Formats: sequence, structure tokens, C-alpha cells
Amino acid sequence: MKSRPICAGVSWVGAIDWDRRLFDSLIPLPHGTTYNAYLVQGSSATALLDAVDTSCVPSLHEHLAGVSSVDYLVSHHTEQDHSGAIPFVLEKYPSCTVLATQKGKDMLVDHLRIPPDRIRAVADGETIDLGGKTLTFVHAPWQHWPETMMTWLEEGRILFSCDLYGAHMATAELFVEFGKLEKAAKSYYAEIMMPYAKLIRKNLDKALALAPSLIAPSHGPLHREPSLIMKAYDEWVSAPPRNLCVVPYVTMHGSTRELVEHFLCCLAEQGVEAEGYDLTVTELGELATSLVDAASVVVATPTVLAGPHPLAVTACYLANALKPKFKYASVIGSYGWGGTTVNQITSLLSTVKPEFLEPVMVKGYPKASDYAAVEALAKTIKEKHEGLE
Repeated sequence: MKSRPICAGVSWVGAIDWDRRLFDSLIPLPHGTTYNAYLVQGSSATALLDAVDTSCVPSLHEHLAGVSSVDYLVSHHTEQDHSGAIPFVLEKYPSCTVLATQKGKDMLVDHLRIPPDRIRAVADGETIDLGGKTLTFVHAPWQHWPETMMTWLEEGRILFSCDLYGAHMATAELFVEFGKLEKAAKSYYAEIMMPYAKLIRKNLDKALALAPSLIAPSHGPLHREPSLIMKAYDEWVSAPPRNLCVVPYVTMHGSTRELVEHFLCCLAEQGVEAEGYDLTVTELGELATSLVDAASVVVATPTVLAGPHPLAVTACYLANALKPKFKYASVIGSYGWGGTTVNQITSLLSTVKPEFLEPVMVKGYPKASDYAAVEALAKTIKEKHEGLE
């Protein structure tokens, strides 16, 4: 790929990773990803905003082949998919200075062994004039990591938003219709940003106050209609959970599946939207996305060695780490002779702290009384959801 002009003096010089299918050895990337970097050239100085993943240094090298000098390299975020190529840029441009928050400076020294004298910490609201191009640095701590910041380009009213408003999507297009991007953006929010939703709220207010004409994130397409992604984020962060019950489940000999199928039908009859996820085949990203809006989560699992199935443990650990908004939780499943499945799942969701509803644990195959208990649970969930604000 060649560098792509965005507007006068501003170009995309990032990299497209078509083949990557796993991020951080954890997050599925069904559509690959991009590592966005941007070159801002004024009449007196040039700034590179972020550097690409270490694996994509050749792409950045090609983009910068005709660029004689880079005076500043703005590091919005230390993680290597944003900063991996910084050592290459500093070697290519010996007079280049890295700009980061103070925490960012410290972390770049630790994570990439960049000499401290090549990095300058910038204050929140500090500006740099490149000559007809004015960069303002907007600190955005805990927009994924504690050192994160954004950059505002007054000329053109472009917000370089780092991970905020991003999406893991490999595409050769700079701009994609929001309808085609929304699913990937929501998944990205769920997997990367949701654990810090309360802190991100402040950063959303900062972005909204700037009233950008264009948003250029660090991953995925740029937003030509910023109001659409900003509205979506406002809902994901602030809106109350909706009338949705998510049911991650795993079964070994069929009894738990029997309960799940009956339970899902009961929820539908009660007017509760329900989504079941077979944990043997469901990608964690798909489950995480469903948790953005859910008001209830019911974990369905057989008992294995006196506790929940390992796949159910993973799902609960994920939910607890991502800190979604669901208010109610329960457990349904089966056991052979005993165990502590319910207690273990309750402890696994200690950060989310939902209200736990009466569980339904069945010895062996479900009986009439067990189906009745599942029906009662569905009815309780309906009543709880009616009180959502």
C-alpha cells in the first residue's frame, strides 16, 4: 500500500494486516486489522502520529521513503501495535523527538528501551505549531492504558483518537459506511474499552466538546461522519442494559443442553430477548459483544470434578474482567453427585457484583420439577427486566 492523502498536509502511512487472526494471543480478529499512523506536514515541521506494529516496519519504511525529515513522533499509546516501529523511526531520523504523556515516556523507556533523552513529555492541552498545522495534545488516561492521549488538529478539525472509536478491520479503504463498520466497532469496544467504561466517559466528553469533522483512530477505517460513532459509544458506555439475557453454555452428555433449550424458549415466551452461546464453538469476541447490552447473564454448565466446566470458567472470567453492565445473573446446569459449581461461578463474578437469582442445578437428567424451576427463573428475569431504567 502507498500512503493515502486525507486532506492537505495530512496522510495515512499505516499498515494493513490482512492475515492476523489473534490479538494479544487472546482477541479473535476475524477480519484482520490495521495499524494506523498519520503524517502531518506543516511549512516548518513534520510530525508522525504513532508508529505501526513491529511486524509492519517494512510498510512504514516504504511510506516514509520520500520524507526527508520527521521532527516529532507523537506516541499516543505505548502498546507495541502503536509503537513497535518507533526505534526504526528514531534511527532513520536522528533529530526526531518522541512526544508522549509523562507516563507514556516512562513506559516507552520500559517497554521499548527508548533512550529517555529522545522523549519529551507534553502537558494536557499543550500545542505545537508545525507551520500552518497546529497539534493540541489531549490526555485521555485509561482509554485502554493509563498513559493514553489523543491529538487534535485544529486545521481540518481532525481528532486522532488512538484506540477510542477504533475497530479491528483490515480494509484498503480509508472510509467505510458506518453500517458496515458498526459490528466491528462494537466488538472492539467490548473487548478493549468496556473494562474502563466509567473512565472513558470523561474522554467521550472531551471528544464531543471538540466537535470533530473527522475522527482518525489507531485501528480500522476513519470516521467521516463522527456523530454516528460518537452516538454509538455514548449508548454503549452510558445507556442502561436492555431486555436481553445472554446464556453462555456448555454440555457434556446432553442434560445441560436440555435445560438451556427449554430455558431459551421460556425466555422468549416471557418476552425477554435471549441469546445462547455454545462455548465449544463461540469466539470470545462474539460473547463479549453480546455482553455490552445484556441485563442478565445465565451461565449453563455441567459439573466437572465438583466445579463448573473449564469453558464456563473462562466465560465467567471474561465477563468479570470486561465489567459489562448486566445487573442479574444465575446458574443452570447438572451434576452427578455434588459439587460447588454455583459458589464458584458466584465468586468468579465478584467484580461485576450482579444480583444472583435462584439457580437451577439438576442431578442427572432434568425432570418435570426441574423444567418448572427453569420456567420460574425465566419469569423472574422478565420481572427484573421490567424494572430497568
